[in-house]
Amino acid sequence: MKNPHLALMAGSALLVLTGHAGAHGDEDHSQSAPPAAIATVTTAAAMPGTSTAPQRLEDGSLFVPKAVQRQLGLRTRVAVVQELAVTVELAGTVVADARAGGLVQAGQAGRVEATGAGLPVLGQAVRKGELLAQLRPVLSSMERGSNLAQIAEIAAQLAIAERKVARYAQLEGAVPQATIDATRLERDALRQRRSALGSGLNQAEALRAPISGVVSAAHAVAGQVVDAKDVLFEVIDPARLSVEALAYDPLPAGGVTRASAAVPGGALDLAYVGSGRQLREQAQVLLFRVQPGGPAVAVGQPLTVLATTAARVHGAAVPRGALVKTSTGETAVWVHTAAERFVQRPVTAQALGALELAVTQGLAQGERVVTDGAALLAQVR
Repeated sequence: MKNPHLALMAGSALLVLTGHAGAHGDEDHSQSAPPAAIATVTTAAAMPGTSTAPQRLEDGSLFVPKAVQRQLGLRTRVAVVQELAVTVELAGTVVADARAGGLVQAGQAGRVEATGAGLPVLGQAVRKGELLAQLRPVLSSMERGSNLAQIAEIAAQLAIAERKVARYAQLEGAVPQATIDATRLERDALRQRRSALGSGLNQAEALRAPISGVVSAAHAVAGQVVDAKDVLFEVIDPARLSVEALAYDPLPAGGVTRASAAVPGGALDLAYVGSGRQLREQAQVLLFRVQPGGPAVAVGQPLTVLATTAARVHGAAVPRGALVKTSTGETAVWVHTAAERFVQRPVTAQALGALELAVTQGLAQGERVVTDGAALLAQVR
């Protein structure tokens, strides 16, 4: 008599082996597998909750248990198809606000001298009118000789004028008062010319901050000899910066309404100021003002400006992180079709803002799109 327990164990083993054969790999077992095996595979696919590990199913969708979804930090958003503003991408650069920045230039050739506090350094806060450095004039031997000759000539003329004034003082009453006054004026003028020429040889030029702000560039060191008009320091107000953007293509009708730019640490909110009437690099120049509260940026920093226009497009707004690349290079999103099921959907998208894109094709109203963790789903095999 056969043992009923052995028969039960053999049947269980056969059932396990049959189910395993139907679930492995990507082969098609629909022709060779017996009906029992087909039923087993169909049941496993319909109820993937029996597994605790994420897996890619035969139809290309993903099975991701709830526990794994929490570990991956998956977040979704319901797609709302509506009229969205058209956004254009522009190449931009951060510049100092012309009304809140200034240059410190050398008014003449000279040697840079530090003040008691030393030369200013990058990022140092300064106040308007604060002494940053001194510039001691540097003259060639010919220029110095010419100045000394002029001083000597003026000194000789001054000596003559001094004697005239003294002599006329002794003859007061016999000489007209107008002659005495003219001689005194001539003496005083010669004194001033001598003093001006003498001080010009050694007097240092004071270099002061044109505005209150921070030093954004320092091009001078102590003892450096510079030429006239050389830029020694640049001072800006970091709270008042602008962005210049180049538009190589004509803008849509209605122009720009607002703009933004993605930078490390977040996004800049930009207010449109206006556009120039002179081309630069065959492109129209647009000026934006950086609004307060955004991440810190530096003058000269390149960035991509996303300018919102008055034109409209029909689509759904999604975060930039929701879009992924397929194995064929297509742009796609992950759609959450069931509690533990995700399907990759090819889409067409265009820029909407610094942090969002407009999906114009591939998404339907009400579908739930993965916004956080989309790149992690692509790694499930």
